[in-house]
Amino acid sequence: MNQNKTPIRDALEELENNRIIPFDVPGHKRGKGSSNLREFLGKKCLSIDVNAMKPLDSLSHPVSVIREGEELAAAAFGASHAFFMVSGTTGAVQTMIFYTCKRGDKIILQRNVHRSVLNAMVLCGAIPVYIECTSSEKLGIALGSSVAAVERAILENPDAKAVFINNPTYYGICSDIAGIAKLAHKHGMKVLADEAHGTHFYFADSGNLPSAAISAGADMAAVSMHKSGGSLTQSSFLLCGKDVNANYMRQIINLTQTTSASYILLSSLDISRSHLALNGKKIFSDVLKLTAYAREEISKIDGFYAFSEELIDGDAVFDFDKTKLAINTLGTGLAGIEVHDILRDEYDIQIEFGDIGNILAYVSIGDNHKNIEMLISALAEVKRRFARTELNIMKQEYIAPIVRAAPQEAFYNPKKMLPLAQSVGRICAEFVMCYPPGIPIIAPGEEITADIVNYISYAKEKGCSLIGPEDMSIENINVLE
Repeated sequence: MNQNKTPIRDALEELENNRIIPFDVPGHKRGKGSSNLREFLGKKCLSIDVNAMKPLDSLSHPVSVIREGEELAAAAFGASHAFFMVSGTTGAVQTMIFYTCKRGDKIILQRNVHRSVLNAMVLCGAIPVYIECTSSEKLGIALGSSVAAVERAILENPDAKAVFINNPTYYGICSDIAGIAKLAHKHGMKVLADEAHGTHFYFADSGNLPSAAISAGADMAAVSMHKSGGSLTQSSFLLCGKDVNANYMRQIINLTQTTSASYILLSSLDISRSHLALNGKKIFSDVLKLTAYAREEISKIDGFYAFSEELIDGDAVFDFDKTKLAINTLGTGLAGIEVHDILRDEYDIQIEFGDIGNILAYVSIGDNHKNIEMLISALAEVKRRFARTELNIMKQEYIAPIVRAAPQEAFYNPKKMLPLAQSVGRICAEFVMCYPPGIPIIAPGEEITADIVNYISYAKEKGCSLIGPEDMSIENINVLE
């Protein structure tokens, strides 16, 4: 297909040129109703913030320009079907689970999944079965899932409906998704991939980056186009393979996705897809060069370790996304969140996240060599000015869950609030997580242990952004009665 085409953008420009008089929503009427909004966002932006109408198609039931945009996206990603998602990759992840699982159905998955996965199980009543997880003692993070560990989970739960895999993790670690897909399909299970951080896998030269989920045999993939793909925040694609019923999938999407889709978001997906399809190989080749240079220079700074493909072991770390600039900070005596805050407050550098032992500087389509040099220089200064010898550093970020109840059961059943320190041994009835990255420390239905309480207390002390519980001060937590 002609990837130069941008049917949604073209339809919006034609509408603008036709100077249609609007007696429909939105009420700002192409920006005329709010001069402050027009000044802030710009005339062009407001002129395309329009309602669904015949020339522009409808996201809920596309038959023209949106349908053509979906077909172009499917071709660009090598999928059988592609759906525009304006509820972010959260919406795409949850849709995959709603398509696959009903109340009481099992789904096999890694525990270091995004909160959207567990939220979906609260809503639909699916039962999580966690794959045995390996973690890195040096980095303190969960790794990928070996094929052998997935096979054990499948053999122990032959009635499971699907296997859910991160491709990659927030830190760039990839499992053998092709091997897992082959194994799951042999047992009649679907394979769902969270590719929130893997858009670029579809547009790189073969061998430079890990395999994209759809080309590796996954049935569905949720792709955050707004991360490495360059579209606007909250815009994503849901990709499907040949064995997914696309018409039923659209019904599932329409259960939760807005009926007032933003054409600003839709057009950004349309334009960014065209850009990547035409120029992606060159773009991500340049990104790889930037991150390789940054990684080499940062690892020369005593105390920082910018990890990469040396972690690959063909098992729990089957492959590594070399565009990820993930840096372990513990050698400086500083927690990752402390380095994150110092970079922002002292050097005006905003990185993606900092957690207990690591930071992630997201390098993508919009970066350049100058910015990379500024980051390297700032980290050298952080080491010189703020490094310390600290014995009381928590290193292990991954704590294996003890599941006592289904997420839906725990979330909706009667509960009571206890002080965090008094909750050990009880079954949690809500979420607690650091955001970003949004991987729950504890989720509904899991036993609260002393390690978890200590982790939460330590994360609070170091300044991590903790979210999820009803008590926003994170002093108390809901447990099952």
